[in-house]
Amino acid sequence: MLLLLLLYTFLDQASSTSLIDPHTFSFPSFDPNSCTNGSLICMGSVTADNGYLSLTPKPNNNSTSPLEKVGRVLFHHRVVAWPASFSTSFTIRISPFPNSNVSGDGMAFIFAQDNASSPPSSTGSYLGIMDPSTQGGVVKQLAVELDTYKNEWDPDANHIGIDTISIINPVAAESLNATGIDLKSGRNIKVRIDYHGWKKLLEISMAYSGDMLVRVLNHSIEMEDTVPSSVFVGFTAATGRVPESHHVLDWTFSTILLPDLNNHGSKYDKMKTILLIVVPLIMGLLIVLICFLPSFRRLVKRKKEMVKQKVDIEIRSRTAANVPKMFTHKMLAKATHNFSKENLLGTGGFGSVYKGTLKDDPPTIVAVKKISATSKQGEKEYFAEICTIGRLRHKNIVQLQGWCHEGEHHLLVYEYMPNGSLDRYIGKQFLDWDTRFKILTGLASALLYLHEDSSNPVVHRDVKPNNVMLDEEFNAHLGDFGLARLLQNDDSVTTMLAGTPGYLAPEVGFTGKSTPESDVYSFGMVVIEVVCGRRSKGIMDENSLVDYVWNSYGQNELLNCVDPKLESEFDEEQVKRTLIVGLACLHPDSKQRPKIRKVVQIFLNPDEPLMDLPESRPSAVYITVSSSGSTTTTNIESKSAPQLPSLDSSKADDVVLQCDF
Repeated sequence: MLLLLLLYTFLDQASSTSLIDPHTFSFPSFDPNSCTNGSLICMGSVTADNGYLSLTPKPNNNSTSPLEKVGRVLFHHRVVAWPASFSTSFTIRISPFPNSNVSGDGMAFIFAQDNASSPPSSTGSYLGIMDPSTQGGVVKQLAVELDTYKNEWDPDANHIGIDTISIINPVAAESLNATGIDLKSGRNIKVRIDYHGWKKLLEISMAYSGDMLVRVLNHSIEMEDTVPSSVFVGFTAATGRVPESHHVLDWTFSTILLPDLNNHGSKYDKMKTILLIVVPLIMGLLIVLICFLPSFRRLVKRKKEMVKQKVDIEIRSRTAANVPKMFTHKMLAKATHNFSKENLLGTGGFGSVYKGTLKDDPPTIVAVKKISATSKQGEKEYFAEICTIGRLRHKNIVQLQGWCHEGEHHLLVYEYMPNGSLDRYIGKQFLDWDTRFKILTGLASALLYLHEDSSNPVVHRDVKPNNVMLDEEFNAHLGDFGLARLLQNDDSVTTMLAGTPGYLAPEVGFTGKSTPESDVYSFGMVVIEVVCGRRSKGIMDENSLVDYVWNSYGQNELLNCVDPKLESEFDEEQVKRTLIVGLACLHPDSKQRPKIRKVVQIFLNPDEPLMDLPESRPSAVYITVSSSGSTTTTNIESKSAPQLPSLDSSKADDVVLQCDF
């Protein structure tokens, strides 16, 4: 072990600079010397003054015509394009000339193989990227175009695109009209371009300055097939028969090299790189193995308890009325055409879900969840689901029809929901306001039943759009109770951390306890996403969806947060009340969140008083008590993410599930 550690340390020190070599530069603004001091290469019509770059002539420039002009500016050093990941962000402003009804043609961010100026005839629709002589040729380059003029091959006069060897046939193009962003509005627009080297994915996000960035285009790109390994990066813009001004106000760029096991270095370099990856893995496995051995007896004991529980569930299901039915594996294989790809509805962390048809009279369509044979956590949640959802009966909870366990086969049978899960619709498929409000009301009713109205209260622990199923009339049905636990005589559940980042209440990370209040927090996040028509990032920073909505509330501008696809076709007062309820549920202090019964009352009665809500997102203080009796106080600001504790895995989930059908 010591020898491996010394070997790893030596190789790590010898090679750390070659594996991670970040290249970062930043221009918060551009002074008049930016084009002459060597930091930028400015070509064509580019000028620098007033803190920004002008890529094409400005309206007040009487010394030259603004028509048929092209400008290109590049960073003076090459940057590594692959193998690497990079991120760049910049602010632009594109404006028509005064008293002009039309303008064009646009600008682009470019990855160029050399630092030459734009081709001679690259004005107009070619945006300074290429001209007819290089169009479709062998020049290796990549450009993200911001196009303001509709040519016959363009979707419209307000779109973005990704170009490689051809601007007439872009590899991807997307109109910006649905985002509400107008490229030639004359407003400052923030653009961010990220390339994930491991995933080969190019992501483009945009927003007006001050607004939250919105993802506008994703596309898979093999950089090694598109551009040289090192490139010049920068901007290019062009005008044609109509004028337009193109400004760059700021620019940052950073790249991080990734290890390349396919390079042409020496055998020693390749072996050194492989060892840097393999040796830590071997060391980690040895450490895990040593730590695992003392727990082996406990695992064997738990396995015996699980077997006993299987028998207990089977006996109870055969003797009790109105409980899930036991199926054979053969029956469910036949119902799903042997779990064919054509019947696959989706895949999750613990298995896959298939559409099936039971040969009843009449035939019944069901959803069959097949737990992965290699997932021990999935097997545990399989029993948890039978023991919780199996006894629940409510119109807004997915009904468990049956189950099967034969050898390594673990399957659950649910009622089929033809409209799938709610996450398929947020920011994707359109739902009118009445349907959205009905879904949120149904979800709140399901939680009220779980927390207060069922014979044995239940905390769900994973409320999120993926677990809200929609029937043919778009009624909400809460499902996936694999993480759920009975509250029994306690008001909380202490166990291993469960839930989904972004929907997990902040106090759970400190206390390790899931409560009805933590379910209410998750519900609040779903409310915000449904009304706004966009998904949360799952992190708490200045661009988070919650901060955006709470700031809008403080400025009395809540309606600005509503999904633009609704086009004002909604009850404004009802929408405001719904957003306020969502924010109240997201209060960092669990004691300040409303009970789910209060939420249902507000949704059902428009005259029900709303809860008080601070104008800005508050912080919360968590006090934890150690086994020695000492206390620790942690203050969580609204824009900082909590540090999750390291729980003692030996004590996690030691409880044996009890099924009371």
